[in-house]
Amino acid sequence: MKYKIIIKLLKTIFNLFFLFLALLIFSCKKTQSTNSELSRDISFVNNLDSKSKERYLDSINALLKYQKNDSVIRNFYFKISTEFYNNNNFKKSLSASLMALKLSKEVDDKKGIAKALYYVGDSYVNVKKDSSYFYYLQAEKLYYKLSDYDNTARMLFNKAYVLFYDGNYTECEVEISKALKLLKASKDERLIYSCNTLMGNCQEKLANYDKALWYHQLALNTFKTMKSKDIDQDEILNYDVTSIINICNLYDIKGEYSKSIKKLSELLSNHLKEKSPRLYANVLSNLAYSKMKSGQFHNVYGMFSESLEIVKNSGNESDILYKKIHIGEYFLTQRDTGKAIQILKEAKQLAIRIKNSNEILTSLKLLSVLDKENRFYYANEYIKLSDSINIVQKNTHNKYARIEYETSKIEDENRILTTKNLYIIIISFGVILLLVIVFILRYFKFKNSEIRFLKLQKKANEEIYLLLTEQHEKINSAKENEKTRIARELHDGIMNKIYSVRMNLGFFNSKVDQQIIEKRKEFISELQVIENEIRTISHDLSRTSFLDGNDFNSLLMGLIENQKEISKTNFKYITDSDFEWGDIQNICKINLYRIVQEAILNVNKYANAKNCEICIQKHSSKSLIMSIVDDGQGFDVRAKKNGIGLTNMSERTESMGGEFYVESKIGIGTRIQITLHF
Repeated sequence: MKYKIIIKLLKTIFNLFFLFLALLIFSCKKTQSTNSELSRDISFVNNLDSKSKERYLDSINALLKYQKNDSVIRNFYFKISTEFYNNNNFKKSLSASLMALKLSKEVDDKKGIAKALYYVGDSYVNVKKDSSYFYYLQAEKLYYKLSDYDNTARMLFNKAYVLFYDGNYTECEVEISKALKLLKASKDERLIYSCNTLMGNCQEKLANYDKALWYHQLALNTFKTMKSKDIDQDEILNYDVTSIINICNLYDIKGEYSKSIKKLSELLSNHLKEKSPRLYANVLSNLAYSKMKSGQFHNVYGMFSESLEIVKNSGNESDILYKKIHIGEYFLTQRDTGKAIQILKEAKQLAIRIKNSNEILTSLKLLSVLDKENRFYYANEYIKLSDSINIVQKNTHNKYARIEYETSKIEDENRILTTKNLYIIIISFGVILLLVIVFILRYFKFKNSEIRFLKLQKKANEEIYLLLTEQHEKINSAKENEKTRIARELHDGIMNKIYSVRMNLGFFNSKVDQQIIEKRKEFISELQVIENEIRTISHDLSRTSFLDGNDFNSLLMGLIENQKEISKTNFKYITDSDFEWGDIQNICKINLYRIVQEAILNVNKYANAKNCEICIQKHSSKSLIMSIVDDGQGFDVRAKKNGIGLTNMSERTESMGGEFYVESKIGIGTRIQITLHF
């Protein structure tokens, strides 16, 4: 119990250490943003064992969740996905790739989205091939839109790889052909080599052996070009051995065993065994197989056994399966039926466990020949499995074709939808633009009509002013003529006569009668008084004036009195009795008259008032105040734009250098006040 607690405590301390280490490295690098520094941080895990590496990656992954979405963080997720993938943890690799995809979509990073789709496809390839194919297809289309043809070809290669291992060799051939077409001008020799190699394997499955040999030779030629470049020697060795093994397999199929034996024998070396034991085991096994097929059985079993032991140590079950089947075939050639059946049964069980359908069929076929007692059982199993594989391959073919079709259909629908949306936007914009143009035209038409109306009103007002002035001029002219006539009569007639009487009476001054003299004086004085009065009247009548005080007051009173006959509103005019209108300029009188006239018109049209009071008072010796107050329905001064009437009143007041003020409340009434300064 104590040991368990100690072990648990040590594990906790170990995990905390890795979390602290990740936090320390991440915080130190937080302000740095180059990919090389990022790679150095992640490359630290290469020095750890599998479990320690996973703990470290988990701790980094936990810290990334709280960081800002930028290119550095997204690259961290790509690196983490790669390391999880290399550590055979495809689930966590998928999770990191999906997070990179999500973050790339958030910032609309097209290259990041394509790369994330590629990584998601890689994460699915060993667990869910149809999903892998779907994401490779999405990445392919996006890379093509970005004109990244090398990566487009890489996605086509990945799709072909999925199709090949699902037995869809024809479709695989189509995808690889597309990839090679895009790679004509490419300098990515590794990808070209891989495409040619896969195409050779595909042609081999389609029984086009000469064509397969041609593509493997192309791959080998590409490898020779790669050798001249700065490429790791172990990688060069891997390419070289792989291509020669593929070519020798075709030699075996064609029965040219001597060629195969020669090339494979040249590859066997201690250097290969030391650098790549797995490749050495494959070369050794294939060489033994070629010798067996050519009838050279010397040391063949020893070679098979050695290769089997090597791959058993590596733990690669697919290699173990192939080696066991070859050994089974060897015992078959040696007529050792018991050992052949035993080893082939083991191979069949292993093939079933790792779900290798082709090798299950191979083992069943060989067992149906060797095991006489159960040959029909194995033959039936072979037929059932073969039919099942055909059905699966057919369904798989349909599945991938359906993925292509559905993806294409979705893209077409999106394209159609985008086109429709574009048309809708264009039509909507056109309609809105048309409405705006109509509105602007109507607005300018209205403004022009308003301006024309204002001009017409102004012209009408001017004509009214002229008519009013002309009317008053005629009245004044008549008055002046009449006054002049009366003055002339008084002066020329009565004055002359009275003067004559006064002169005649003066002659009586020569008489000395005191009573008569006094009487004469009284008459003379009285005549002088009459003369002065007549002279005063004559001078007053002769004085010229236009719209004197009494006339202007009468004019205003007449205007207001006339409303009683045409309006329901009770108008009242108030002014000071001693107010002298003679001191006011005629232009001011005319403007005040027109303001009163306009105010009365507004009250009649809009106010619906019972009473309206018009008051003109002299506030001081230098100012005059006119107020027009009604108890009508009123209006909101802030909300209502000034009408033409109010505008005219304001402009007339401004032309006189006065102040215009309006106060109104809904339901209470309106007050207009004009203040003039002299």
